[in-house]
Amino acid sequence: MINYEQYLRTEKLPLIWCPGCGHGIVMKALLRAVHEAQLDKDKVCMVSGIGCSSRLTGYVDFNTLHTTHGRAIAFATGIKMARPEMHVIVITGDGDASSIGGNHLIHAARRNIDLTVVLFNNQIYGMTGGQVSPTTPYNAYASTAPYGSFENNFDIPQLVEAAGASFVARGTAYHAMPLTNYIVKAIDRKGFSLVEALSPCPTTFGRRNKQGDGVKMLQRQKDHTISQRKAESMPDSELNDKIITGIFVDIQKPECREEYQKLIDHKKGKGA
Repeated sequence: MINYEQYLRTEKLPLIWCPGCGHGIVMKALLRAVHEAQLDKDKVCMVSGIGCSSRLTGYVDFNTLHTTHGRAIAFATGIKMARPEMHVIVITGDGDASSIGGNHLIHAARRNIDLTVVLFNNQIYGMTGGQVSPTTPYNAYASTAPYGSFENNFDIPQLVEAAGASFVARGTAYHAMPLTNYIVKAIDRKGFSLVEALSPCPTTFGRRNKQGDGVKMLQRQKDHTISQRKAESMPDSELNDKIITGIFVDIQKPECREEYQKLIDHKKGKGA
């Protein structure tokens, strides 16, 4: 049994997250993953942007940075380039990472820099009033979409896979233990890795979209989730309202910081 308190700044508790929010479940999955990966706390740096998810860095007892909106991956990239021995883990939300920070997200994946990104997706801007985010489903309601969103939404795993990430997975708060396993594998994979964690937001998304409280939203995750393996044998007509989870990408490819070091070593050798 893991002692979670060893990884927490207990003086910062209680959490600010709303009743029924799934972020606490995702945070525990993350701490279990760090524990199972046997990471040295002093060698872990967690970097967050702005939003509900990004408050996490205030509660965990690692090297932490709570940065500006959409810039978590940019800060994390600088840390990894300067201190490659660190395990740099980015904590971000769907709005933080795929809207204002979208350019940093796709280029970090393209470079395949060794970062682990845990993207909390609650399908809305929860902290700032429930506005539409890039992952708000088509026709879903938000404070800035009182008649339903008319925009198409991002599929985050497909986005970062296309950009070049070496590890991509999706889990849910309901399936907490598989989510832990995905994060462990993401930490172990050298290169840019991303785990999307679907997290219920009863306060700003569930209320507007009549999905009930946090328990009902977790039940909805259970009822509408299907594994990637099972989905492969099903017709598209049966997958319309399903959430497909699993590991979508797990490959080895040249990593950005190592390639940069090779260049430094080559030039030093050439100049000697």
